[in-house]
Amino acid sequence: MSVENDVISGRTWEAFCDALKQAGQQVLRPEAPTDALTRAEGWRYLTRLLRIGLEMHLEFADPEAPGFFAPSHETGKIGADNPDNLYLMGRLDGRYDYRISGSRGSVAYLSFGTQKGGYETDGRMVQTGFLDGAKLELDEQGRFELVLSCQPQIGNWLPMEPTTNAVIVRQTFIDRRAETAAQLRIERIGRDRPPAPLTPERLAAGLERAAKFVGGTASIFADWAQSYLAHANQLPPADQALCQRAGGDPNIFYYHSYWQLADDEALVFHLPRISDCRFWNLQIDNWWMESLDYRYHRICHNQHSARRNADGSVDLVLAHRDPGHANWLETAGHDRGTMCLRWVGAKEHVHPQTRVVKFANLQQELAR
Repeated sequence: MSVENDVISGRTWEAFCDALKQAGQQVLRPEAPTDALTRAEGWRYLTRLLRIGLEMHLEFADPEAPGFFAPSHETGKIGADNPDNLYLMGRLDGRYDYRISGSRGSVAYLSFGTQKGGYETDGRMVQTGFLDGAKLELDEQGRFELVLSCQPQIGNWLPMEPTTNAVIVRQTFIDRRAETAAQLRIERIGRDRPPAPLTPERLAAGLERAAKFVGGTASIFADWAQSYLAHANQLPPADQALCQRAGGDPNIFYYHSYWQLADDEALVFHLPRISDCRFWNLQIDNWWMESLDYRYHRICHNQHSARRNADGSVDLVLAHRDPGHANWLETAGHDRGTMCLRWVGAKEHVHPQTRVVKFANLQQELAR
């Protein structure tokens, strides 16, 4: 049977739906919580991954006519997405050269990384080039052009490899109300014609990759969440090499873990001091490693929002209800989930100390 006949007959669509059904096994894994909220969020998580996957592998999949889309945002989240970030992604082909142009804005941290692989293929997003936004050459108005290519370029250059297939842009805000995001566009250099119409082959390939992306992504981060059960309510350093293989920013040092609290308990995070760094934050996620809904709940603190103690240390409190502490982190109706701390560009990595305390004794514990 030809691809064209499969598209016309509907077999392509049936195969796509069957693959999505199989991805549901990740929600039903034996170690995953079975409460109604976590299970409902698990099914929603798959729909969110599907939306991202369709953007990635169908709507914005053509590397000859690239465009930026958001691979994580308020209602689509992957792998402990940073609530303080604006993410952009574009699909590339290492055979071509590209240009990103725009204005730098005033966002606190900006980085560009080219990558190869994918969660839908080998389960990795390995970096093939990186540029820290602090090293961008800008004009007097803060505008710039950045060339992406396999061959070195004069000026702003982001390396690629022949197997490069994507670029990730991270914009990290310390205070969204006071900072302006970079305005960016991407184009293939030398393209002189509009994109070709959709073909059966491109549709079939895009649907297949999108379905594999859903299953692959769900599987990867379900494995991560399972591994955190060994150190519940603690927050040790993550495997940094693993984080980088999954597409992490090389300027970031990550901590990941699992939390679980009874109704009368709170989890206290103590940072003995704040490292000299460009950014840090601590966020609370659900079991599926999605940040909790930061549109309506305070589930993240960074160096702007967190209040320091007199000695320069920081205490943050995860609790089901307001403890009257400036650095409260809300559980947003959850009794368990995952969590992440990150240092960006830190000269040292100050490991957090954690302890579970009775909510009624919280003020005494913090006064110690």
